[in-house]
Amino acid sequence: MDWLLIGAIAASAIRATTPLLFASLGGLFSERSGVVNIALEGIMVFGALGAAITAQLVERPYVAQDPNAVVWFAPWLGVLAAMAVGGFVGWIHAVVSIRYKADQIISATAINLMAIGIPAVLLTGLYDNSTTSERVQNTLPTWGVGAVQFSPLVYLAFLLVPTAWYVLFRTPFGLRLRSVGEHPEAADSVGIDVRRMRYYGVVLSGVLAGLGGAFLSIGNLNQFVAEMAGGRGYIALAALIFGKWTPFGALGATLLFGTFEAIGTLLGGGNLLPPALVQAIPFILTMLVLAGFVGRAVPPGAVGKPFEK
Repeated sequence: MDWLLIGAIAASAIRATTPLLFASLGGLFSERSGVVNIALEGIMVFGALGAAITAQLVERPYVAQDPNAVVWFAPWLGVLAAMAVGGFVGWIHAVVSIRYKADQIISATAINLMAIGIPAVLLTGLYDNSTTSERVQNTLPTWGVGAVQFSPLVYLAFLLVPTAWYVLFRTPFGLRLRSVGEHPEAADSVGIDVRRMRYYGVVLSGVLAGLGGAFLSIGNLNQFVAEMAGGRGYIALAALIFGKWTPFGALGATLLFGTFEAIGTLLGGGNLLPPALVQAIPFILTMLVLAGFVGRAVPPGAVGKPFEK
């Protein structure tokens, strides 16, 4: 196979992996604390929306004066907005699940449903369009050497893998977080604030998933498109499970899906297969490979269980 083709597939795979990796690492912190977070899909949508709208509104007055204006800080403010929005949505899920002890699956599903309706309302109010935002002229830059150029969020996503491993397995914070997810009663008996640690895990989960959304809208594209997460939140959660709730396991699973998605895109570009089949290929192959080669995954002992002090 031509080396240029291999390089193109590898670069495409890395880009496809990035939003999945952000969301999967986010889910890792939430579930390690004992809270199921299938709202990753919705949080990514909200993060993408917040990033695109913020960047577009910040640059709008400058672009109105000069259509070629370079507003370098606009996309970075968009990234911060995505983190804030993601953290806020994660906090909502935490309040409902931890304080009010509601069913965590239902709470997360409600967030995913809101991610369908609320963006349409906001887009209609801002742009008279319920499906897309206006295009962002100043998107995130690309860094690299020669033809190898990636968004800064790509580098950040991969750097977060060893960082997350160190935080979870080599710091007192990580020990407390894992303890409240495994045996909250024992953690409570030694003075650890179980609810507070779970709040930390779920909000951090939202911040990371929001970063994944920011990559989709202003790191890889230049606008928000309705439901642009495209099921990536669910795939990220599956990758977390197949990765056995570890950062490097999640990395391997998301890289696998990213590679299959890159290959699927290549096949779609060549019109070799029907578009619907091409879109399904990454999901099908990832599930088959992971189900066949990954052993039994044991979740944190108290995941999904409300804590009663």
